[in-house]
Amino acid sequence: MILQVCRRMFAPSLPVEGRKLSLRAGLAGLVGALAVVTLAACGKKEAPPVVLRPVVAVAAEADTKGSQSSLPGTVESRYSTPLSFRVGGKIIERRVRLGDRVKAGEVVARLDPSDNTKNAASAAAQLSAAEHQLTYAEQQVMRDHAQAKENLISRAQLEQTENAYAAALAQRNQAQAQAALSQDQLKYTTLVADKAGVITAEQADTGQNVSAGQAVYNLAWSGEIDVVADVPETALASLKVGQNATVTIGALLGKKFAARVREVSPAADAQSRTYRVRLTLEAPTPEVRLGMTADVAFAQTTASASGNAAQSFTLPSTALFHAGKLPAVWIVKADNALELRRVEISRYGERTVTVSQGISAGDRVVWQGVHTVSAGEKVRVVAPLHPEDFAS
Repeated sequence: MILQVCRRMFAPSLPVEGRKLSLRAGLAGLVGALAVVTLAACGKKEAPPVVLRPVVAVAAEADTKGSQSSLPGTVESRYSTPLSFRVGGKIIERRVRLGDRVKAGEVVARLDPSDNTKNAASAAAQLSAAEHQLTYAEQQVMRDHAQAKENLISRAQLEQTENAYAAALAQRNQAQAQAALSQDQLKYTTLVADKAGVITAEQADTGQNVSAGQAVYNLAWSGEIDVVADVPETALASLKVGQNATVTIGALLGKKFAARVREVSPAADAQSRTYRVRLTLEAPTPEVRLGMTADVAFAQTTASASGNAAQSFTLPSTALFHAGKLPAVWIVKADNALELRRVEISRYGERTVTVSQGISAGDRVVWQGVHTVSAGEKVRVVAPLHPEDFAS
């Protein structure tokens, strides 16, 4: 067929010998071209395979127990009140010192009672005079009533006598109240501890003039003992009233005590921006002294809003991505394709996050490389070299 084509190309214009030479040259050129095409086709290489992007992914494992956060704390009395005089005066005696234990009703200090004694004596004298005046008025009204029955005095005179009696009765009652107040003020010159406890502070000394209500001592009540800790705002969401905790006191060779959260401050401290949490020791021993430092471990259990236990997953912070403005993680599916899944974060740690909803046990979560992949992309999963580096 090639020969026929060549003959048609060169037959009309060349003689016989020329046509033969041209035919031979055309055949040689055509064979050369075919050889070049054949060699070019044989030398063409296949396209290289697609290289999958490597990512660090680990199967999610549910937390087997509630996480714990440990914070320093201080042992304090649950109730602590200042002791102060209810009247002003000069302190002439102090019977207790810092650190002394006192009983309920024990006298701890006294004021100079001279002025109060005089006021009480004056009030007693006024009461005596008022009682005599009342006795006279009472006798007078009895006589006028008898004379009025005999029509010996007028009705107006009887009313004046009754009015004088009512005034004398009122003056007597007033004098009684004033005398009782003077006696109370005299009694208030003696400072008495209304509860058993220990003196934790001294604010006034002997010879000092104090005003009514000015603190002289601070009394920590005996009985219930609190541990006070300052909690950062990142851990506040995991705490609630009634939650159990373990308190370790270093001064008692690391002895542990069970405690329960009693109070969580509703507002943060203006300077430290931390929230004060008070815990009550359930069974304190006499060895526990006020002012001791303690280590508080809060037991945190994860539960769903309906009250049923819910699984939580602790992941490194590097696994957290975002879907719009919501937190999300990359999940490697069975065919190694990526899926961006929204999650709910229950707790942000220093180097970890706790996921409460969005993933299940066994889901392969991308730990590293979350900012270099896209949805639907197939990846090559590699294990982390040091998983403990991601632990909090």
